[in-house]
Parts: sequence; structure tokens; C-alpha cells
Amino acid sequence: MLAIVHSGTLQGVDGLSVEVEVDLALGLPVFNTVGLPDSSVRESRDRVKAAIKNSGYDLPPRKITVNLAPADVKKAGAGFDLPIALGILAASELFVPEKLKDYCVLGELSLDGAVRGVPGILPLTLNARAQGLKGIIVPDTNKHEAAVVNGIDVIGVSSLHQAVEFLASELDIDPIAVNHDELLNGSRTTDVDFQDVKGQEHVKRALEIAASGGHNVALAGPPGSGKTMLARRFATILPDMSFEEALETTKIYSIAGKLSTNTPLISSRPFRAPHHTITDAGLIGGGTIPRPGEVSMAHNGVLFLDELPEFKKHVLEVLRQPLESGDVNITRANQSMNFPSRFVLVVASNPCPCGYYGDKVRECNCTPTQIQRYSSKVSGPLLDRIDLHLEVGAVAFKDMNDERKGESSETIKARVDKSRKIQEDRYGESRNIFCNAQMGTGDIEKYCALDAPSLKLLERSVEKLGLSARAYHRILKIARTIADMDSKESLELSHVAEAVQYRRNG
Repeated sequence: MLAIVHSGTLQGVDGLSVEVEVDLALGLPVFNTVGLPDSSVRESRDRVKAAIKNSGYDLPPRKITVNLAPADVKKAGAGFDLPIALGILAASELFVPEKLKDYCVLGELSLDGAVRGVPGILPLTLNARAQGLKGIIVPDTNKHEAAVVNGIDVIGVSSLHQAVEFLASELDIDPIAVNHDELLNGSRTTDVDFQDVKGQEHVKRALEIAASGGHNVALAGPPGSGKTMLARRFATILPDMSFEEALETTKIYSIAGKLSTNTPLISSRPFRAPHHTITDAGLIGGGTIPRPGEVSMAHNGVLFLDELPEFKKHVLEVLRQPLESGDVNITRANQSMNFPSRFVLVVASNPCPCGYYGDKVRECNCTPTQIQRYSSKVSGPLLDRIDLHLEVGAVAFKDMNDERKGESSETIKARVDKSRKIQEDRYGESRNIFCNAQMGTGDIEKYCALDAPSLKLLERSVEKLGLSARAYHRILKIARTIADMDSKESLELSHVAEAVQYRRNG
């Protein structure tokens, strides 16, 4: 007897359909799994046997062959436990599951027959809907995550017995429904705000520009000047995520197993701040079966690297590709995975190992060799990819003692939203451009035309500062953002002059 159960596996950030074919034949009672399974899938044999027995069913004394098709794709994870168990019970004619052909099935089984949650439910649900299936059967702990997807019935089950009864039409389970508007707006709260920052008005201005245009930022200054404090508040002034952006980000967290049961949709822009001891695989992604790294976890949000020179140099160099292309391609011997990684990079560093080089009050104890070695830990090509370079000075006592609150994140964000709306109208929905930082060369020529005085200023700046062609283009992008903040159609001399100031230290 043959039974076929629809299931799926992950391929990058997308789901891939897998048919679990179960055949029961006469012969010695052996259990074979074929179709390029990894060790976790091969081990499902023991979990499935125990779950079937402890759920009150008899395991047929037959030769059991499980094929996972297509056979040329590596299958990983424990999510095939439930479809394999249901396939065995269906093939042994324990029930006649008319519904089985209409549903995708996913779930890990415990030895007592309980169904445990598995990562990657969201992209697998999207794939099931794309295949035209009526519904998807998932663990109870994953049902709200799957229900984020419209147009497909989501059935949550807590045990193998419950799944069998549902498929045999002996138990009715209502599909799960969620309110997308509530999910999108429910978790947009934060305990940090720009009004907590004392002084540093020029840095706040630059961060507003960065948020308005999606530009990368480098903060340099002595210890205690507020670099980390400012960076952690940067995400609070970024525009709200659209549902499509939230779905993209949630898919990444889902396949990484980082999605909370109480938060089925990531609606706040992520802020990732990895420690400087992180490896290149941890930052960019990797593994035998590639999984997303920090650059992908920061997709549509902020990646903050504090104490930048303390990161290993080869780790920082892997940032070049995602900063340029907005994605990461990880290639292994038998597969290639692509993970989105479009983020705003914010980095912070001290001017020297002790942190007080150039300080007007504290004396620097570092030798010139130590300072040179410290600064050379970050390569020029990486710094060239950062749009705004800011000096963050020590906070004056009068600012620290000022009881007045500064501008709130909400007030700054309102201006950022206005600038982003101008950019949205300019580029239109047909283009894959969401902010000025993503403009290509053709877009720069079209939208960043300069008058004679502005062109002359930029020419002198490029010659005097020795700026690269990349830096030249980034100055134009920054100037375009400043003009948008002023609601000006064309670039003016003041816009270019301010943009140049942010490249003086780059």
C-alpha cells in the first residue's frame, strides 16, 4: 500500500515542496528512508516508531520505505516526523484520509506522540499556498506564525492522535485567523528615545539624515561620549515597516528558529549588535546547511558594530558584498543559498586604543605605532562604503546638567517619514529602490544634477580630500537626502556643502 503526504523543506529563505511517499511491502520489518535525508531525518525512524506505538496505534510488521521527493535535494530537520507517521498510518489503511491530498503537513514528534514546533513554518506556509493546497497542518506552537499568511487554512495540532482524527474527519478543528493590522502595530514599542540624549545636536542631525536616506554611519569619539547610546536609538526614528517588509524579516527569523511564539510577525525594524568576537560565519551566515547570519537578521533594520577595530579584520571584510548588493550568497559543494541583507550599518570606534587621542582634556597614552596599528585594523574599502563619518565629542557639563528634554524619537521620525514619502513618490513602486542610499549610477545622474557653484565645490572637495569615485557618488546621495528633507526638487550649494562635511573624516 502506498500513501503520499505533502510536506516541505527550507532552501535559503524559501520553502520547497517535498512529497513524503510511504510504501508498505511484504518482507522483513525494516524501516528505510531515502531521498537525500540528513542525520536528523534518518533519526526520525525511531521517533516515529515510538510515537505511533505510544499514541495507541500498531506499527505494521512490514517493510517500510519512505522516499522524500525530489530526491536530489538535501532534506534537513525534524519537521518530517509527522508526515512520515501519518503516511505510515494511511498506508496501513488505519484511516481513509480524504483530506490528506489537500494539506501540507509539518511537525516534529516526541516519543509520546506530542507534536513539537519546528523552524521555518512561515516560508513553508507561503510555499504551500503557492502550490495551491487548501491548508497546512502545523504544531500548535507554530499555528499563529503560519496564520500570518492569507489564503490558506492553518490547522494547529498538539498530538499525532489529533492529526489522525482530523484527517479521518472524526474531529473538526477550526482554522486559525489573525488580525494583520494588530500584528503589524502591536510590537512597535521601545524603551529608548532620542529625548534621553543630552547635547550632540550635530550627531542627531546626521543620524536624521541617515534615517531619511538609509545611509550607513560611522561614529568616532572618546569613551563615554554617547556613541552607543545614539546608535541604539537610531532604529526608533526609522520608518515603520510595511507588511511586505515585515514578512521578509519574519521569514529570516523563522528559518533561524529565533521567532518567539508570542510574536508571530516581526513588525519593528530589527536592531542587531553582535559582539566583536563573532566569527565570519556568524556575521555573514554559513554552516553545513547554510543558515542566515547577523547581516541577514538585520534585514530591513540596523546592524550595529560597536568597537569596530576590535572585530577581526577578515570578519569585517565579508561585509563588503552585502553592503553593495543587499544580499548574501553562500555556496557549498552541493547547494547555493541566497539570503537578503539590506540593512543600515552603524559602526562606533575610539580614535586610539586608550580612546583619548586628540582629546582636549584627557592625555593620550598611546604611541604613534599603537595608534597606526589600531586604525589600520579597519580597511579603507570598508570605510569607503560608509556614507556619513561623524566625530562625537565629549558631552559638555552644561548639556549633561540641562533638565530640558531634547526632541523625541517620534518628532524626528515624523520628519523622516516625510522625506521617505518624497523618495517613494520619486522612485515609484515598480523600482526596487526604497531610499536614496539604494540609487544606482543612472539614478544619481537623473536625480542629483548640480548647478555650477555646487559642481565647483564638489570638485575642490574631491581633489583636496582625495575622495574615490564611490565617495563622490555617496556625497551626491547624501545631498539628495538633505534636499528631500528641505522639500527641494533640485540640489543646492548648501546641500552639497553639508554632505561634504560628512565625508571629511571618511
